[in-house]
Amino acid sequence: MIQNQKIDNLEERLSKIKLVAFDVDGVLTNGEIIYSESGEELKIFNAKDGHGIVMLNHKGFTTAIITARQTPIIDRRAKDLDITHVYQGAKNKLIALQYLMGKHNLDYSEIAYVGDDMPDVCILERVGLAFCPNDAAEEVKKICHFISSKEGGKGAVREISDFILSGIKDKTLV
Repeated sequence: MIQNQKIDNLEERLSKIKLVAFDVDGVLTNGEIIYSESGEELKIFNAKDGHGIVMLNHKGFTTAIITARQTPIIDRRAKDLDITHVYQGAKNKLIALQYLMGKHNLDYSEIAYVGDDMPDVCILERVGLAFCPNDAAEEVKKICHFISSKEGGKGAVREISDFILSGIKDKTLV
């Protein structure tokens, strides 16, 4: 994990996180979009990344997906990982996040977000902790607090999940 910006109060920021939200293409996947002959959209997900999300859920974090694309495969992956909040077709991701914040009475300081491209900037520049994969857009890397040493869909989410979990020192969230 590469720390992009000096954060004086990192331990405090980590302790406040209650919600971890993820983009899909370029974060949970490598960003490639594959179509079958019948036109069905296919995606490849990393099992280790998935286990990172399962561990976050197990420790009491709320997890969410906020993505501009819309496809049944995202619902399937979310179900497999017990991600209860899925916002697909979110052309303005900030509106989706603000809805989720209102639903759970959260403020930005209680949110960690993992994004990789320009549609994620509106969230990344506001949240308590902003993360991105190593192959994120340069503009995104400039505003993220931390940059994974791994690429999207290839272990970045697991590395980020482990980092967040290391900050709670075995405390279960309530």
